Amino acid sequence: MKFGDILRELIEERNLTQKQVAHDLGVAASTMGGYVQNSSEPDFNTVRLFANYFNVSADYLLDLRTDKTDTRQEDELLRIFRSLTAEQRILYLEQGKAFFKINKKRDGKTIVV
Repeated sequence: MKFGDILRELIEERNLTQKQVAHDLGVAASTMGGYVQNSSEPDFNTVRLFANYFNVSADYLLDLRTDKTDTRQEDELLRIFRSLTAEQRILYLEQGKAFFKINKKRDGKTIVV
């Protein structure tokens, strides 16, 4: 995924506007538009601003793979999990375990989680 696509996703996910994020970070609205449209890329300091603002890593913004996960989807799950409260994390894990159990029953295997 390109930086602008990831940035757009983060903005939409939080029900923000490009203009609002640009204002909050002191970035020109036209510059923000260039980032979101993938017609320009930010410098290192601006990437750091976005990472802090959205509480994600620069690796996430730049779609860099780490040894900790195998796919972008796993990165996304980890990012979402880390953004939750302690109570939400418990619920999130319980939902995941429920899906796991359903899949194992469907496969005809009995596994205790």
